[in-house]
Amino acid sequence: MRPVPVVGWQEARTMAYDDSRFRGEPGFREEPDFRSGGVPEDAPTLGVANQSVYTPGAYSASTDYSVPPTESTLGLAARRAAPSPAQLGDVFDDPEHGEPGRDRLAVHALWEMVLLLASASLLYLLRDARPEALRGAEFESLLLAGAELGLVAVAMGLTLRAGAVNLALGPIAYASALFFADNSHRGLAVTAGITALVALGVGVVIAVLVVGFHVPGWAASLGVALALMAWIADQNAEKVVAGAYDPHDKALFWLLAVVLVGVVGSAVGLIRPVRRAVGRFRPVADPARRRGGGAATITGLAIAGSALLASAAGVLTALDVREVATTENGMAAAGLATTALALGAALIGGTSAYGRRGGVFGTVLAVAAITVLFRYSAAERWNIAPLAVAGGAIVIGLIVTRLIETFGRPRTLAEEEIEEEVWTPSSSSAGSYGSSQAESDNGWSASRTGGWTSQLPARTTDEDWGVEERWGSSR
Repeated sequence: MRPVPVVGWQEARTMAYDDSRFRGEPGFREEPDFRSGGVPEDAPTLGVANQSVYTPGAYSASTDYSVPPTESTLGLAARRAAPSPAQLGDVFDDPEHGEPGRDRLAVHALWEMVLLLASASLLYLLRDARPEALRGAEFESLLLAGAELGLVAVAMGLTLRAGAVNLALGPIAYASALFFADNSHRGLAVTAGITALVALGVGVVIAVLVVGFHVPGWAASLGVALALMAWIADQNAEKVVAGAYDPHDKALFWLLAVVLVGVVGSAVGLIRPVRRAVGRFRPVADPARRRGGGAATITGLAIAGSALLASAAGVLTALDVREVATTENGMAAAGLATTALALGAALIGGTSAYGRRGGVFGTVLAVAAITVLFRYSAAERWNIAPLAVAGGAIVIGLIVTRLIETFGRPRTLAEEEIEEEVWTPSSSSAGSYGSSQAESDNGWSASRTGGWTSQLPARTTDEDWGVEERWGSSR
């Protein structure tokens, strides 16, 4: 092998380009210099009549990047489009702390189906144990008992959703029953109105303590409940005046009215703005931090409204039993038991102990199950204490609260990404798709070449730079 002389790269480059022996080769072509600013003879023209060409610096640069009026702005409009109503609806009214998105209600529907089956089962057992309980006066008493507990449970559910539970509802109901029975001789309508105003005053006191000083609702209401229980213990037994209205004849209508109040109120609570406004008092960071004037106003109204519902329950109880006892261990304990039963019914019904979240029919179904359970236990002579049933209901309700908070909160971003993940086809399906796509492309290309004329110039051997001639001769 003959040694190749080593030369500098610059010299080799110059010789390789300027060597005259390459100029005679078929593949050699000398290109004009576009860097010099001159216009070569074969430069492409932009116009037809004047044969104008583009030269550097011929057009001044402008810093105005605005879109002319005659130019389409579809591209900019797509990028600057306003958020959709669905996106705006997902924005929480307290964006610093709240959870964006819609609460999931499937868990409420499933749990309410369980409560429906439980209530139907207990009703069937009661029919077998004591058929008379579903006929005549006993059935009317059963309906009224459900309406009375239902009013207190609906009131409890309202304060639970507001994030400030009112534990004074039972004592308010029984204090209202005592006051109404003692003054029933003055007229039922007038006495019922005065009783409602007194109960409303008690509710306002609790609301001022809760929202004015921003303290937990259970603590403020428990203090008021103890004061009411002490007042109840100092009263004498009272009877409703003879000839007063008897609700037994319209027991079914009373129960339907209570069911209507509970269901309609819960259904309104499903509306996203209402649901979030009512539950805005629910703490999200430091519980001692105030949640704003709007949250305080709604929570105060909820506490006052719950006191009115409890007062209605007390008046209905007085008209039902006709005589209200006030022994120290009887009426006072009954007030506490009513509060506990209402709290257990609201929690079992799917109302979260943390506030805001709740179902539609859950509280009503829970009240039905508890009421029928008492009548069934009496028919079987079990003699279950109301406080024992209330304690068990609260424990079960707290478990339901955990289920509601786990499966009822809005979906997280990670869950949405998993659901919206694009499906990736397998290799076999991808291969079959690729082969079919290639076949379709080949068919399209074949049909295109038969009917179209190519607009590209044919390749010549000049563009091959004489590779075969030059390298073939040197091999």
